[in-house]
Amino acid sequence: MSDIQKQIMTALSTVIEPELHKDIVSLNMVRDLEVVGDTAKFTIVLTTPACPLKNVFQDRCAAALIGHVPGIQKIDIAWDAQVPTDRRMIGRLDVPMNSLIAVASGKGGVGKSTISTNLAAALAEAGAKVGLIDADILNPNIPMMTGLGYGRPRVVDNKMLPMEAYGFKLISTGFLTTPDKPMILRGPMLHSAIRQFFTDVEWGKLDYMIVDLPPGTGDAPLSLAQSFPLTGVIIVTQPQEVAVSDALRSIAMFETLNVPIIGVVENMAGEFFGEGGGERLAKERNVPFLGRVPLAAAVRKGGDYGRPVVITEPDSPAGKALQSVAEAVAARTSLLMLQSADVIPLNVIG
Repeated sequence: MSDIQKQIMTALSTVIEPELHKDIVSLNMVRDLEVVGDTAKFTIVLTTPACPLKNVFQDRCAAALIGHVPGIQKIDIAWDAQVPTDRRMIGRLDVPMNSLIAVASGKGGVGKSTISTNLAAALAEAGAKVGLIDADILNPNIPMMTGLGYGRPRVVDNKMLPMEAYGFKLISTGFLTTPDKPMILRGPMLHSAIRQFFTDVEWGKLDYMIVDLPPGTGDAPLSLAQSFPLTGVIIVTQPQEVAVSDALRSIAMFETLNVPIIGVVENMAGEFFGEGGGERLAKERNVPFLGRVPLAAAVRKGGDYGRPVVITEPDSPAGKALQSVAEAVAARTSLLMLQSADVIPLNVIG
């Protein structure tokens, strides 16, 4: 490394990653540094492709280098991302995934599947490799919300190939049955069905596996939390108190099972249902508030017609809110994994 490269790295060591509160050099986020004339060219490796902080890093790196390192007048940053890997996955799931995120709710009808679908679509749109499991075995909604109807996955070498929509992969019992045939299963059979979605589907390597759970604190959420190494869980609620009280029970269950709470999403906020209940719940339980999604006809239409609003109307209030939720989830997930003693630190990834 030349003297000027050393000076640049020293200057960049003053740039702090806002979530991890460590400098980007010690975290090994700075790669491939070269100096071309008066320009410092380097890559910053983020912990998620959905990181909302690129402009922050750009400004802070420019402030650290320009005027402080002799001869450097410009910077040229390339962006890359490596989602940290949760080591608890190793040996427990034969699926190469970096993180496993559950989406839960205390009661039905709060828009949990809407949040799951738009979260998967937003992360995939950002460049992440995403899988979505519809674990609401008895009442699957994901096929409709992704516009795939009730198609059938192909089987190759005794494994199902997941369906694909909006850049992410997904599986659901909705693809394995017909809408006029009820799924009638007891607890052990539900657990077996969810496990098969992990083991009998050819997912490929994933950055994020999202599991859309059935509502409540019954067999399916309990089995998933006890049997799989969950990176964390997102709790979805409506603003009104009856929904919040049920969401509180869901939080309490996952806390009892030592599953980290990624945060709370307040869905369908506005004049009809009010607003603030989800945010108050997050504050009372000392967990992150991930965002508030307004009640909007575009979201309902997107679910009915299989067009996630985060893709079709990204600049609408609901689209922007869901994009912000996805960014918060990605940042919080990376933080949870990097803070844990059971994860691979960023500076030894790759």
